[in-house]
Amino acid sequence: MTDVVDSDELLRRIQRARACAAQEERAWRARGERLGREDPGDAAEARDAEVRTVAYGVVLRVLDEILTPGKHGTPG
Repeated sequence: MTDVVDSDELLRRIQRARACAAQEERAWRARGERLGREDPGDAAEARDAEVRTVAYGVVLRVLDEILTPGKHGTPG
């Protein structure tokens, strides 16, 4: 990545990354819920879906803080 980008382009890239993370979080959450209903015996896949949902949620919080600093309160 050697291209120099202006602040508007950087903002667009962060917004696209946030949208992608939100979509992935929804998809993994739905998959985890579906696994819990359809195959309660497959704990490993359900756990994987749960971990990925949490991970994408963390990415969302970080990108939200970059896009709107201070808007989201800090937990604890």
